[in-house]
Amino acid sequence: MNAADLFYSFPRKIDLGLARVAAALEAFGRPQDLIPPVIHVAGTNGKGSTVAFLRAMAEAANLSVHAYTSPHLVSIYERWRVAGQLIDEEALLDIGHRIQAISNQIPLTVFEAETVAAFVAFSETMADLTLLEVGLGGRLDATNIVTKPKLTIITPVDFDHKEMLGDTLAKIAGEKAGILKPRVPCIVSRQADEALAAIERRAEALAAPLLVFGRDWDCYAERGRLIVQTQDRLLDLPLPGLAGHHQLENAGAAVVAMTLYGLDEAAIAQGVQNVSWPARMQRLHAGPFAEAAASAGAELWLDGGHNPHGAAAAAAYMASLQAKDPRRLVLITGQLATKDPTGFFQAFQALKPEVITVPIRTSDAGRPPAELAELARAMGFEAAPADTPMDGLKLALAQAEGPARVLICGSLYLAGDVLADGPKLT
Repeated sequence: MNAADLFYSFPRKIDLGLARVAAALEAFGRPQDLIPPVIHVAGTNGKGSTVAFLRAMAEAANLSVHAYTSPHLVSIYERWRVAGQLIDEEALLDIGHRIQAISNQIPLTVFEAETVAAFVAFSETMADLTLLEVGLGGRLDATNIVTKPKLTIITPVDFDHKEMLGDTLAKIAGEKAGILKPRVPCIVSRQADEALAAIERRAEALAAPLLVFGRDWDCYAERGRLIVQTQDRLLDLPLPGLAGHHQLENAGAAVVAMTLYGLDEAAIAQGVQNVSWPARMQRLHAGPFAEAAASAGAELWLDGGHNPHGAAAAAAYMASLQAKDPRRLVLITGQLATKDPTGFFQAFQALKPEVITVPIRTSDAGRPPAELAELARAMGFEAAPADTPMDGLKLALAQAEGPARVLICGSLYLAGDVLADGPKLT
């Protein structure tokens, strides 16, 4: 049994709570207390991108960085970076066996087991900084076992996982704000008023200083540069290496965090520019999907946004491309049955793209393509299902109306399906 199969043998369900993780970590001698200083990141969208910016900046400053993120795209090993490197099979298998040995007494879900593995791995290898991305919510997320982070960050809060986090922005933001800790500064990205009010209430109760977008810091593009302004500094930086207007603010939050952490501006600038984070408005240039698109003179983009807020960010970027270079626009989308396809498609209505719906190979929770196409047609889109993502791309490219701009979107699982056939992720 390899490490991936071992971890997948744990129950693949969501069961929020900290008791089991706390008990498991006690059995391992509380490794969460032995890891390098932590920056803890919660939010609905932008968590992974923000962590990617943080890591790029820290590594540009020659810091050694642990990072725990989720979900993975192609390989489970992507979830753990130990001192900057993806965890190797031998190390993960050893930790997995050690966790499995206590699982009869402490039954863990797969995410809980993965989180325990992160703390064990990070405690056993020297590094300068630990980056933790919340899996779901915040208050009851397994990563929230950390009691004394150096900083916290809350990226934009929007509707997702309503069945677990609540049906209002205030409830959802309250769950995200569960990562706030007494007197620990928190950088807060752009929020709806209702969400910000919930975060501020939690911060006040804990005496946690907040640095709020639009009040304590701002960021914007000006003359081909990223400007980040705080109450006492103005940083003139390169534009982010990740595409999309929303990445300006993800980069901005990371910049504010790293200025607090004490990084110099040169390292911050290098990290902003050199960041890499696959499937976040990624232009595909290699692999069979990219080759098929290139042979037809088409642009091919890949984005893992899977809720209305993520769709709005993707649609805004597509609109900016269409304004500069109008092309026939095609969405190839696969979505989980638990998501909101109506809200997703609404974000694209002004662009009037063609829609091709596809299955998600790596998840049995995908919405059937025929059903998804019918939902799109009901909203006025020209839509058709396809049997596979590659079949969907071939259908998109088969039209003889000039070069297309194609966006594969709607799920990180779908993005992983596409990237699995391309160059290995590192």
